[in-house]
Amino acid sequence: MFRKLIIGIGLLLVVQTIALAQSEVEVKTLTLSEVIDVAHDQSLMALMSRHQFRSSYWEFRSYQASTRPGLTLEGTLPSLTMATESVIQPDGTVEFIDRSFMNTSLDLQLNQNIPLTGGRVFVSSQLQRNDNFGEEPPSNYLSYPVVIGIMQPINGYNEFKWDRKIEPMKYEAAKLQYLNTMERVSQQSVRYFFDLALAQINLQVSLKNMANSDTLYQIATGRYQLGTIAENDLLQMELSRLNSETALNEATIDLELRKSRLRSFLGFNERVSLELILPKEVPDIAMEYERALEEAKANNPEILQMEQQLLEAERAVAEARSQKGVRGDLFAQFGLSGVDEELSNAYSNLERQQRVEVGVRVPILDWGQGKGRFKMAQSAQEVVKMDISQSIIDFDENIFLQVMQFNLQDDQVRIASKADTIADLRYEVTKQRFLIGKIDVLDLNVALEEKDVARRGYVEALRNYWNYYYDLRGLTLFDWQKGVKLSEDFDDLLE
Repeated sequence: MFRKLIIGIGLLLVVQTIALAQSEVEVKTLTLSEVIDVAHDQSLMALMSRHQFRSSYWEFRSYQASTRPGLTLEGTLPSLTMATESVIQPDGTVEFIDRSFMNTSLDLQLNQNIPLTGGRVFVSSQLQRNDNFGEEPPSNYLSYPVVIGIMQPINGYNEFKWDRKIEPMKYEAAKLQYLNTMERVSQQSVRYFFDLALAQINLQVSLKNMANSDTLYQIATGRYQLGTIAENDLLQMELSRLNSETALNEATIDLELRKSRLRSFLGFNERVSLELILPKEVPDIAMEYERALEEAKANNPEILQMEQQLLEAERAVAEARSQKGVRGDLFAQFGLSGVDEELSNAYSNLERQQRVEVGVRVPILDWGQGKGRFKMAQSAQEVVKMDISQSIIDFDENIFLQVMQFNLQDDQVRIASKADTIADLRYEVTKQRFLIGKIDVLDLNVALEEKDVARRGYVEALRNYWNYYYDLRGLTLFDWQKGVKLSEDFDDLLE
């Protein structure tokens, strides 16, 4: 008695636990568009694309900062020296003298790059103090209130000019790449959606087939006992029932697997159960190749990246050319300076100081290294040109094939829907004829199989339609239902 009581309490606790677990499961019923919206908001793929765009944004901001004036403050606070040093005397002799001194300096400098020439101008103000321990005067000051200078490469490589062409292009490509990545999120959403939708259909078909096969088996058993059907037909019906039971088990496991994959992709936890609603119809869109190609070439990041590759190859040639000939640098500086034991006087009694320096580097014997690098850069540029030329041909061909395939899909969906309706009706008619003994079990099984194939074929036709549609959206970055270019508030992505 006590044992039965314990078992009963245990069973009650199990039932309560299962009921509690089921009550905590949140069932979400989603359409295809809702699945795509959720994926755009919280899927890992979408979150990663946002961070990649932010990285590109800050890279572009760094480039913009390099084109603007930069103000820097450098200082030595302090530099202390206590050592024996060799010092040249006024008469030219050298003596070793123990010295103790401390240097302190500040340098405030304003720099501005010159994109047009590749040089740099600067304005600075400097102050130095020298403290001599045990000597007279104990301290003095050296000031440069204003110093203006320029550094300019001669016949050199102008990095700023190429950055001004390439960096804005890279940022625009990053914007388009973000939109393209979000369309790939849509494409992946479509795949997971129809994987689960097909699993739901398979389960519904399996449940219906299981119920039908069980009913038909019971009827066949009664007929066999009356002697109106052969044992072979009875065994065939029993086998059909066993097969339908196996199919039901497999469909149940597959449904949970597909649910788990879509749930994980959308960023839901295990307490969320998903149920999908199949699209009842597809939009009537007739896509034109010329229009699709025009939008693709205007919006697709691949096209902009090809232009970027051409510019980068051209830049590499320019850099190699600058290294194979005469190179030089011009440095010019003009300012005022003052020296005194008092800080205020160091800024009063000022004298002009100026400096001009021209450095030249001429390769006399480099065994053809400069020429070799230049020729290699030229060859690489030609390879890039040919590769891009072929890529554009392939790109156009891909657009043509995608448009052609998409324009067939609405007919495929219509045909598959009609076939699904007819196959289901044929099965019901065949089943009724079997029940009155007009046809045998083989004809019934054929009708059943055709019904299941037609149902799955309809779901596959829907999948193909939306796959091709979102593939073309990703290629063209154009919303063909609304007739507008895809866009994004990129400022919101940076928050």
